[in-house]
Amino acid sequence: MGFKKLLASLGAGGASVETVLLGEDVTPGGVVRGEVRIEGGSVAQRIQGLSVGLRARVEVEGGEEERRQDVEFSRVPLGGEFEVQAGAVHVVPFELEVPWETPVTTFLGRHLTGMRVGVATHLAIARAVDASDLDPVRVHPLPAQQAILDAFGRLGFAFRSADLEKGRIRGTRQRLPFYQEIEFRVPDRYRGLSEVELSFVADGREMDVVLELDKKSGLLSDGGDTYRSFIVDLSSYDGVDWTAYLDQWLMEVGGRRAWL
Repeated sequence: MGFKKLLASLGAGGASVETVLLGEDVTPGGVVRGEVRIEGGSVAQRIQGLSVGLRARVEVEGGEEERRQDVEFSRVPLGGEFEVQAGAVHVVPFELEVPWETPVTTFLGRHLTGMRVGVATHLAIARAVDASDLDPVRVHPLPAQQAILDAFGRLGFAFRSADLEKGRIRGTRQRLPFYQEIEFRVPDRYRGLSEVELSFVADGREMDVVLELDKKSGLLSDGGDTYRSFIVDLSSYDGVDWTAYLDQWLMEVGGRRAWL
């Protein structure tokens, strides 16, 4: 793969930096590999710091408004200070661990609308502004996440949208400052529901699966959100019929409209 985005021309002398990913397809718990290429300009320059990290575009609620914020949730320094001579090329390889809670951005070969996750490269150079840019990565589901998503598909749910919310899901193993919500269109058989949102919160052994079920209101009852959660063992998830398991839960809440 060729070098990707030019990040910047920095300071007097015009040193430049580019980043290449040796593979854009990853899964939570995996590793992103690549290299940073710094090319000297017309004079020698002192590089004060170089690092790479993972960054995501996150929705932040504030009062009546929602805004988007870039949140870096992992960073690796790539050595200390060094000097790049005029016209010289300095190549720094890297390996960046992908946290288990990293949001899924790709499902069945399709980019999930609303997801923006990638590798950010930071270069600090004397007498110049720190430069950074984003090289997107495609985060595929873990096998256990794939099994849950496939079960929703078999039950007739269709993907609507996905977003990242700043905050925490209580009662989960969450460590990152944000979480992902995957929203589905609800099939007619669950006519008591207007919306279903799914969140995964994993570590190296298990995964919390959280469902937010938006119930329709009836003649004599109010609607509102209902939360259900369960834990999946990442090593033995395939011993469960997830289609039947989810169907039972969903029918209990939304199998009929709550008229009373």
